[in-house]
Amino acid sequence: MTILKKAATLAAGALISASLAVSAVSAQTVEEIKERGTINIGMLVDFPPFGILNQEGQPDGYDADVAKLLAEDMGVDVNLVAVTGPNRIPYLQSNQVDILVASLGVTPERAEQVDFSEAYAGIEIFVFGDADLEIADGAALSGQNIGVARASTQDTAITAIAPDDANIQRFDDDASAVQALLSGQVPLIGASNTVIAQINEAAPDQYSTKFSLAQQSQGIATRKGADELMTYINDFLARKKESGELNALHEEWVGNPLPEFVVEGAE
Repeated sequence: MTILKKAATLAAGALISASLAVSAVSAQTVEEIKERGTINIGMLVDFPPFGILNQEGQPDGYDADVAKLLAEDMGVDVNLVAVTGPNRIPYLQSNQVDILVASLGVTPERAEQVDFSEAYAGIEIFVFGDADLEIADGAALSGQNIGVARASTQDTAITAIAPDDANIQRFDDDASAVQALLSGQVPLIGASNTVIAQINEAAPDQYSTKFSLAQQSQGIATRKGADELMTYINDFLARKKESGELNALHEEWVGNPLPEFVVEGAE
């Protein structure tokens, strides 16, 4: 199955799952969660490999395994609730989930709405493309064709550094940009480390990473003021980073180790 077809299939399943109703919850402390015996965790199911639906139609992926590991650490069952990018913070704020393990990038704007843990994952955006091209920095993009997903982080970053004669081709999504690279329509794209891992698996040795554009940490989110719960989550993350369990899950799902800027955040 191509990356494009896989993404389309997962997205379709996500729409079905995200339409399911969820009961309101209100746990704000670890003790309340333990008394109930279940932690309700919101996660995306349309963002592979972090969040997907498996063949049984159940939430799966790196985020799901991190959520399960946290529930196991608390000694409670886990209820994984499918959310979407736009509704994940409203689900948390309206008490429909206790926390989010939903590939939520840490930004100042979001930090006004929710509290974030230390990083448990991270996305790094690179310029990536044909192995025989030497592209060391933004200036080297002069005269080059480069594909990006329209209005994405990589679109913003490349637009800011590319010379005027660079041809930035904007596609509807990452999958379309990847297909343009694989088909030879463009020799370079802006892509995250997770997308790059998928491309290298599908077409080994044909492409190489050129240089980094941006980094964004992903944090577990709680409602504002859940300080005791957040302390527990940060302690959990520190222990699982130190034990190597978090890195092992990342290797399994993403195909490479936790980014250095995520690991360094635990120090």
